[in-house]
Amino acid sequence: MSYPEDLRYTAEHEWARLESGLVTVGITSYATEQLGDIVFVELPELGRRLEAMKAFGTIEAVKTASDLFAPVAGEVVAINEALADNPALVNQSPFGEGWMIRVKPADAGDLKRLMNHEAYAQLIEEQHA
Repeated sequence: MSYPEDLRYTAEHEWARLESGLVTVGITSYATEQLGDIVFVELPELGRRLEAMKAFGTIEAVKTASDLFAPVAGEVVAINEALADNPALVNQSPFGEGWMIRVKPADAGDLKRLMNHEAYAQLIEEQHA
């Protein structure tokens, strides 16, 4: 399995992409496979301040529910409204239309502390060894 090279990753299976000063956040394809069919996504309110590696929302699948963790600290400036009507977008396009939130980072340097695609792939491999 490969993961986009332009993203950074957390051990909790979130991804982060820096674009035009904002960080877009979602969960990885590996996470969607582990969760199964996603039926509900609870996202934070606009303007909420997030702490890095603290829960910002919840994702529910047919089999289980899981917290979503912020890869960086900052302010929520956008949420993916489409997920309210179609949470399956996360399964269908985890690195695209299934994005969850956009954050104005408190410190863009926080991204450097996250894993690159190779380190993330190694993590997944080790978890299945």
